[in-house]
Amino acid sequence: MSAVLPLPVARPHWPGLALGLAGVALVAARLPAGMAPVFAVALALGLAFVLLDYGFAGGFRAFLQSGDGRALGASFIAPAVAALVVLPVGLLAEGFGRFVAPLGLPLLVGAAIFGVGMQLANGCGSGTLVAAGQGSRRMWVALPFFCLGGVLGSLLVPAAMRLPDLGVVDLGALLGPWGGLAATLAMLLAGALLVLRGARPRAAELRAGAIIGGLAGLMFLASGLPWGITTGLTLWGAKAAMMMGADMPAAPFWAEGWARAALDGSLLALDSSLADIGLLLGALLAAAAQGRLRHRQPVSLRGAAGAALGGVLMGVGARLAYGCNVGAFLGGGASGSLHGVIWVAAALPGSWLGIRLRPVFGLN
Repeated sequence: MSAVLPLPVARPHWPGLALGLAGVALVAARLPAGMAPVFAVALALGLAFVLLDYGFAGGFRAFLQSGDGRALGASFIAPAVAALVVLPVGLLAEGFGRFVAPLGLPLLVGAAIFGVGMQLANGCGSGTLVAAGQGSRRMWVALPFFCLGGVLGSLLVPAAMRLPDLGVVDLGALLGPWGGLAATLAMLLAGALLVLRGARPRAAELRAGAIIGGLAGLMFLASGLPWGITTGLTLWGAKAAMMMGADMPAAPFWAEGWARAALDGSLLALDSSLADIGLLLGALLAAAAQGRLRHRQPVSLRGAAGAALGGVLMGVGARLAYGCNVGAFLGGGASGSLHGVIWVAAALPGSWLGIRLRPVFGLN
């Protein structure tokens, strides 16, 4: 009889855990009034992404490379669950907003550009932050270039907004809170079925997507807006550019309104920026607690070049397309805006091109 060897017990990475806890304490001590719930939900999201091993980019790749739409199809449950909160509360309660955007060339081109970058960087907006929190050297290359791309994209936004479009298709505004919710759920189900093409999604992926969607709903209640990633990263890039002497307030995008207030304020005062910090720290805590930090994995020169190019493309694309997998697909879909589902369709051809460019940068 052969002996059954015990499974290895995961040992925490104590220095990483201490670093994460110190980061949480530092941020918590400096939080503006009323922002603690946003930070808490963001930490929970970071923990969930790591513990559930959840991500978006791999689903696009599996669908385009092998026709396996189970992961991508299962991801539609995240905006569906979030919509149960976002759409009725956003329409019926004061102080809450939704992500709705027009259907036009900026959306199509931006999502396609983002798709290319997502495959070259090997992660999307949330994936970049989560993997960086896990210690990925590749994503620590991609992250600053993502911020740079966001700044470049913000300079293009005013011209892009002058292009003709088909206007906003807002199911909530058209059908009311409950009719809009029913139509939104039907829209997301139809999108999932088109991707699945008769396949049955894995229960674990549906469960993970539902948890992420539920946490996104909590983020909406905490902040008053759907969860977004790339606006915060763009602000990080803009503040860094100002430190190097750039006159960002002179750019139309940053000249007034929330953008000017964000430039003048703390990084912790903008919901998206604080949520990005919390997501990164939550991922660090989860990975360190499980002994799953990735800081020892080397990155080649070709890999770093792909991460840098991918980061820039994701930053530019996200600004033109009103967000990424989280802000556009999850947030827009949960808001009852048709642009959320169109974003996925437009990101597919970009991902197809990105997959074919991956070998150039040492990726399978």
